[in-house]
Amino acid sequence: MKIDRNNDGLATAKKLHDHEVTPFELVEEAFKKIEAQNPKWNAVIHTRKEKALEEAKNKDFSNTLFGGLPILVKGLGQDVADEPSTSGSRLLKNNYAKYTSNFTKALEKAGFIVIGQTNTPEFGFKNITDPSLYGPTRNPWKADYSPGGSSGGAAASIVSNMVSISGASDGGGSIRIPAAFSGLVGLKPTRGRTPIGPGSGRGWQGASISFVLTKTMRDTAAMMDVLQTVQELAAFQTPLFEFGYLNTLQKSAPKKFKIAYSFISPVHGPVSSDAKRSVLSTVDWLRQKGYEVVECTPNIDGVALMQSYYTMNAGETAAMMANLEQSLQRSLTIDDMELMTWTLYNAGKSISAATYSNSLAAWDTAAETMAQFHETYDLYLTPTTADTAPLIEAKLQTDEQIERMKRVTELAPEEQQTLIWDMFAKSLDITPFTQQANLTGQPAISLPVFLTEKGLPLGVQFTAPKGKEDWLLSIGYEMEKAGLFIQ
Repeated sequence: MKIDRNNDGLATAKKLHDHEVTPFELVEEAFKKIEAQNPKWNAVIHTRKEKALEEAKNKDFSNTLFGGLPILVKGLGQDVADEPSTSGSRLLKNNYAKYTSNFTKALEKAGFIVIGQTNTPEFGFKNITDPSLYGPTRNPWKADYSPGGSSGGAAASIVSNMVSISGASDGGGSIRIPAAFSGLVGLKPTRGRTPIGPGSGRGWQGASISFVLTKTMRDTAAMMDVLQTVQELAAFQTPLFEFGYLNTLQKSAPKKFKIAYSFISPVHGPVSSDAKRSVLSTVDWLRQKGYEVVECTPNIDGVALMQSYYTMNAGETAAMMANLEQSLQRSLTIDDMELMTWTLYNAGKSISAATYSNSLAAWDTAAETMAQFHETYDLYLTPTTADTAPLIEAKLQTDEQIERMKRVTELAPEEQQTLIWDMFAKSLDITPFTQQANLTGQPAISLPVFLTEKGLPLGVQFTAPKGKEDWLLSIGYEMEKAGLFIQ
């Protein structure tokens, strides 16, 4: 496997602007790649070929940055009007979007042509991509392994060269985990940075945000430029970065950050030697470049924070399902959804308003702790994931846990909450480092700096203070220029 980082989105956009290629030719080529590659990887679940070719032929892209570049969007929350909107769910397999999401509209305004949708686990609940509706997505680095989740289809679509940039979203690591497992750049922006809605003013109480996966730092910076926004309808807003991310990235000297690092799992699970080496090799390079790097871990109870996260997940799932019951005018059953969704849904029914409110208060406390931490340290460096991607066939729940999940309605509320922890435990041990930034609202980025002896990628994660995506882009760009990104 080799990722051609020279042939990124901006490189192709330049060819479009120089009239070396037309949007129509690029869209045709993208569909040929999908037809050739998708049977191997199952990254793409829906295409809109005729409509995309029509747009490529007739739409004026002359005043746009990306000039008619094909893009895939995630099949979860990145809707295109009159196209399927399934969220990877059997329950919504026949559902079609009534409108185009504000995020997708922003992509179109930037000069992208949406050619289809990528695979995602049901409702984005997993760190792997294996919905029963569409089947598993495979990792182009090694087909027996997952590319991660929930933006696993997006990651596989780039690594297999179907597109150079793909829409993604991140509610607990769903951009950064596939980036780490697939050798890509994965930025989760600051809470409130990119478009949401219409129809909602927040996603997972601000934990979830839409952005993209890319191959290069400059594509990531350019996408920040075209997607950053201040929306009056949004519950969370972040001031615009007026200097421009791409301009700042290419013209500003890198700041000599003070950086803390740690490879201690926030939930006290195992961290592989490869994940530790990825951080330590990065630390060595940073010190050689004159950065002050100190081993230090924020004083946050990671277990309690994850419990508050699962409380939100369950509560939001119960609310979503109640709305679907009202829309469908019937009660939902275990046969309507995957077992993990069923468990979250039923556990969410028994969560009190006080418990839910206290869970969000825990996020605010963690955010305050991190704000104080960043008064001393500019950036915080960890592994992105504690290990490489799991096998497609990996069993992430025991038989006993599966039986308890089937009987979730019979359990007491405290037992239901314990069950949620248990059913996610093996998954969380693999990816314990990403969720914190979702709950504090901070920007965080996974950078593709390590390849194991088995030929599987691993990333390192930098977290910055709110609003400081430019710091993450700067450190990533310096590492990329130094040749640290895997090929």
